[in-house]
Amino acid sequence: MQEFLHGDLTEKVLGAAFEVHRLLGPGFLESVYEEALAVELERNQLVFERQVEIPIFYKTAQVGTHRLDLIVAKNVVVELKTVRELADIHTAIALSYLKAANLSVALLLNFATRSLEYKRVTLKQSPRSSV
Repeated sequence: MQEFLHGDLTEKVLGAAFEVHRLLGPGFLESVYEEALAVELERNQLVFERQVEIPIFYKTAQVGTHRLDLIVAKNVVVELKTVRELADIHTAIALSYLKAANLSVALLLNFATRSLEYKRVTLKQSPRSSV
């Protein structure tokens, strides 16, 4: 069986997300799922931060900020969506978030579908490597 970076942690987050989706189903705003997932993560005694603001740099200049939905155990970015289906652009955006946050693993969770749709996104190279 293949081992994933932060595999135990992402498994716990996915378990919490499946429980939220099982009880709420599709149809609510992203903010409702974020609130419910926060409750479930707390019940599972997982440490997390919500709406974490990270700076975005171009070369050495800060050109903006972005707010991440959740960071669990300071290692896994969790981005919540309520879209028809996850698309390649969502993966590309998650990779950008990982680079900006200097992290390697993200979970994209889509609560708008009949069954919870999720994707594990990993940044393979060192986020701060020079080209």
